[in-house]
Amino acid sequence: MASTWGLKEPSLVKSQGYINGKWVDAQEGGTILVTNPATDEELGNVPEMGLAETKSAIEAAAKAFESWGKTTAKYRHDILLKFYALMQEHHEDLGRIITLENGKTLTEGKGENAYSSSFMEILLQHQSIYIAEEAVRTYGEHIPSPFSNIRNVVIKQPIGFSIMTPWNFPSAMITRKLGAALAAGCTAVIKPPPETPFSALALAELSRRAGVPDGVINIVTTQKNVIEVGREMCESKIVKKVSFTGSTAVAKTLYGMSTSTLKKVSIEAGGNAPFIVFDDADIDAAVEGAIACKFRGSGQTCVCANRIYVQSSVYADFASRLAEKVSAFKVGNGLDGKTTHGPLIHEKAISKVARHVDDAVSRGAQVLVGGQRLPAPGTFYTPTVLSDVPAEALLNSEETFGPVAALTKFETEEEVIALANDTDVGLAGYFYSRDVGRVWRVAEALEVGMVGTNTGLISHATIPFGGVKESGLGREGGHGIEEYMNQKLIAFGGI
Repeated sequence: MASTWGLKEPSLVKSQGYINGKWVDAQEGGTILVTNPATDEELGNVPEMGLAETKSAIEAAAKAFESWGKTTAKYRHDILLKFYALMQEHHEDLGRIITLENGKTLTEGKGENAYSSSFMEILLQHQSIYIAEEAVRTYGEHIPSPFSNIRNVVIKQPIGFSIMTPWNFPSAMITRKLGAALAAGCTAVIKPPPETPFSALALAELSRRAGVPDGVINIVTTQKNVIEVGREMCESKIVKKVSFTGSTAVAKTLYGMSTSTLKKVSIEAGGNAPFIVFDDADIDAAVEGAIACKFRGSGQTCVCANRIYVQSSVYADFASRLAEKVSAFKVGNGLDGKTTHGPLIHEKAISKVARHVDDAVSRGAQVLVGGQRLPAPGTFYTPTVLSDVPAEALLNSEETFGPVAALTKFETEEEVIALANDTDVGLAGYFYSRDVGRVWRVAEALEVGMVGTNTGLISHATIPFGGVKESGLGREGGHGIEEYMNQKLIAFGGI
């Protein structure tokens, strides 16, 4: 199988799950077929695991936690740096794996590996490092006591946890959680998405080479048994923490399951990001920001602009410039160096994008660019710009998760803030303005967890990544290590 991938080191492609340091098949022998969404070609198979394998993985993680959780921060720090170095050493292959199973361009695949590895170690000004160093900075505190014979000390201890991740960033969505968890001293059971399991399995192989002990990282692959696997992760009394990235609907289900044991939960769920262009904006910069924000990964990111609001006096100018840029995109196989945008992940994604475009057009929207599916093979939809999209259109209330820029005109700051906040979710928001007062007002008024002002790119390892309202709970990346630790008070008496 691996010979068809074109890798420098084919041994990075694994076709088995990973439990307690061993590569294993499903006990019942079932497999999941994984295909390249750009070509419909078969990439290989991974095991169709279920409840039995999940329980084995949880037990292995619990056993490993007994020793891993007691290792020194310096020990874990050094392993994370080895892990990071291996991800850098195999940068080309890891990027190619991402492109083949996800469909994004090779440039984006390599970019994701760089982003992914940064959650193990990120270089800032070529000197300091991030998560690996956070491992040795999980400081406690001394709290002065009102009683002379008592000393209050707070320490932090690792929890131990399970991870469930989506397909749109098959590597980075894992390491964003795993880097902080390993640094804290946690062990993990990971359920990667069935569409893109090979990136997760490659990471497991590199973790083994980096010296991560058996049982610390376990990977259970499943498609048909996802409900029972998820339920076991959420309801198991052994698992003390669940971290999930995915849709709001699934997040609510998992959150409900986790209440049976009141375990700690981190959730990064769906978004519906507004992107606002005010009349005092730098229009060229706003167009570039919209392209970076809306069309990254062919629109399949949780922080993509989903609703683009443009003030009436600059609306026509912005729309024409954006349409001109988008019309020059080249859609195709991500391995082709001329390709700017790859396919959508599967047929359901195509159907949702088409439904949103058709609904908007039926309500009076105009197609400036794109608006159609490309012929098979592959699941390609042309990058699209819609103008005059009414507020009641489906794509204003649902996350499209595809390459559709939907433009809506507005008149006043108050009006657009109300439109931007008229949603149950609040992950990211963006706006362009050169008025410093407006920048502060709007940034504070948007009901989201992250705001990009005069930029369409906000994600990197050091920021606290997460949302408000129904976009989730907790933060990853910056401050993320706190999500994987418990605080414990020790009151010393008899002094």
